[in-house]
Amino acid sequence: MQIKVSNVRLQYNENQQPEVILTTSGDVRKEIADLQNILADGKELTAEIKQYRKKRSLNANALLWTLLQKMADVLHTTKDELYIQMLDRYGVFTFVVVKPSVVERVKQEWRTVRELGEITVNGKTGIQLQCFFGSSTYNSKEMSTLIDGVVSECEEMRIETMQKEELESIKKEWGKKEITK
Repeated sequence: MQIKVSNVRLQYNENQQPEVILTTSGDVRKEIADLQNILADGKELTAEIKQYRKKRSLNANALLWTLLQKMADVLHTTKDELYIQMLDRYGVFTFVVVKPSVVERVKQEWRTVRELGEITVNGKTGIQLQCFFGSSTYNSKEMSTLIDGVVSECEEMRIETMQKEELESIKKEWGKKEITK
C-alpha cells in the first residue's frame, strides 16, 4: 500500500506505546482492513515513510528508448549498448571499494560497473569501482539530464528528436519550466 500523506503526528496508546497517525485525502479503508487481516493472521508488517517525490513521466522513459533506438540504427549497434554509454556520459554513479573476491558479484548487482583499479585503505587492498545506477531509479532532474544529453547527441548526428514544444511539454510533466540546453 502506498499513500500520499499530508500530515503526520505521534500519540501514545493506553500502554504508552507510540502510535503514528497519518492524514491522507483518499479513502484507504479497504487497504487498512487488508492490513488488519494480515496482523490478525499473526503476521507482521513493515512500513516505510519517506518524502514524496513526483515520479517521472512514462513519456520520459519512452522518449529515452526511442532516441536510443534511432541512434543505434545510425551507428549500427544496439540501444542497450548505447544506454550504457549514455549512463557513462550523463548518468548517476557512485564509487565503491570492495574486496577483490567480490568484484564479480558487485558487477552482477549494478547496471554497469567500471573497474578503476587497486587501492589501499587502512592497510587493506581493495578494488575501486565506479557503479552506475539504472535510469529507472532516477528522479526527474537526473532523468532530465540524461535525456538532454541523448537529445544533444542525436542533434549532432542529425537524428530527428522532437519538436521543442513536445520536449518542453514532457519536461513540464517533470516540474521543469523550460528545456535546459
